[in-house]
Amino acid sequence: MGAEVSRQKFSGSDRVRFRSQVSRGTEAIARMLADGLFTDHGQAPEPLLGMEVELNLTGSDSEPAMANSTVLDAIADPDFQTELGQFNVEINVSPRPFVGGDTVSLEQMLRSSLNRAESRAASTGNHLVMIGMLPTLRREHFAHQWISANPRYSLLNEQIFAARGEDLEIDIAGVPLSSRTAPERLATTTDSILPEAACTSLQLHLRVAPEDFAAHWNAAQAISGVQVALAGNSPFLAGKALWHETRIPVFEQATDTRPLELRNQGVRPRVWFGERWISTIFDLFEENTRYFPALLPVSTEIDPLAELDAGRIPELEELRLHNGTVYRWNRPVYDVVDGNAHLRVENRVLPAGPTVVDVMANAAFYYGVVRGLVEADRPLWSQMSFDAARENLAAGAQWGLDSQMYWPNIGWVSPGELALRRLLPLAEKGLTSFGVSEKAKRRYLGVIEGRCVTRQTGSVWQRRAVTAREDAGESREQALHGMLTDYRTLMHEGEPVHNWSL
Repeated sequence: MGAEVSRQKFSGSDRVRFRSQVSRGTEAIARMLADGLFTDHGQAPEPLLGMEVELNLTGSDSEPAMANSTVLDAIADPDFQTELGQFNVEINVSPRPFVGGDTVSLEQMLRSSLNRAESRAASTGNHLVMIGMLPTLRREHFAHQWISANPRYSLLNEQIFAARGEDLEIDIAGVPLSSRTAPERLATTTDSILPEAACTSLQLHLRVAPEDFAAHWNAAQAISGVQVALAGNSPFLAGKALWHETRIPVFEQATDTRPLELRNQGVRPRVWFGERWISTIFDLFEENTRYFPALLPVSTEIDPLAELDAGRIPELEELRLHNGTVYRWNRPVYDVVDGNAHLRVENRVLPAGPTVVDVMANAAFYYGVVRGLVEADRPLWSQMSFDAARENLAAGAQWGLDSQMYWPNIGWVSPGELALRRLLPLAEKGLTSFGVSEKAKRRYLGVIEGRCVTRQTGSVWQRRAVTAREDAGESREQALHGMLTDYRTLMHEGEPVHNWSL
């Protein structure tokens, strides 16, 4: 969830000072770009893969477990951290080379780490579940009392509601479970941002050279719809069958600081796909400064321009804090490591799970396709409108493999057909450019191909499993709990989801 902040009240002068600091930070970014002060300036980006995986906690009865502090104490591993809800934790995978056999070794490391954490969580009577949205979450689990103890989360909650001035509304019309059933709808209000905690994701980081950032960001934007369609794993919330990737609309609505009147005026939302292709990373930081008021206006006394004048690389704490509260689906990241500045693209559209190998396959597909598009003779984003990319994301999230997407030189096509015909070969080329081994390419791209051929994602399996249980006479509540229990077993067995049976 970002940088630590202490609980406090903010004055008007705090906001004015913070705005000034963010503006000066943006100016510092522009100077650093012009002066070549980034580590990778003038070089090809080192292929470093970084990953964050958010996890849910349940009891043995598959009910949400409000126990992240207890579980984290038992795990006792600094790679595991709190998240917004007491039913969430997160594992951070430190960046490592994305070459040779290191990709498969990352899978083995992630599996071992999760197995060890699960064993220690089980000693407290709780379990880790790697899933895009916990299907047994109900409205009562969104009460303010279930926000994690970290002061940042309560402060963020207060500031969002202060900006909005009224309760949040969650209103989502679902996709029918079968041809025999009507669409379901979730319409509810909440006085906390905890529905955001229901959205457990896989976040992928890629460090890039400054001059290559725009191409990588544009490529990531262009494929977001295909990503969620091929990896959907979030079909249920509060007892309702909703979208194949319900995380997308829930996250958009759960952090919306705009009351209806501001939405009607066209004020931009904080969860944002964007509105245009970019030509430099400066475009995004400038938009953050121009369009979004501060949520957490915590300022330092450090002048970033004075730091540059003194020959030092500025930390840009205000700019980074502000950037962390603008929830782009593909977000720019500025970071300083060992005194060296670098830039990353953070891809945020994917759900967690279902298995470690599925997570690795989603990562490999993303990195490979992005690299392939960046190296193409003609940029894809010069052949399709930005609106088409945004509409593809909405269609893929809602309808999954049944969606239709626009793609240049093809027209309207299903995501599975698009992947089989165009994107998997492109991903293979991209991964080859990264130096990924043949073994890893076959293993992970084979998983994506398997989903396209069997037409089974995590979302599809969940929906089929619940339908089968309800056809056998179970109530929706019983079906969701039973399905989640089976899901957890299959998750630990580790077979990719396209091979799961009911």
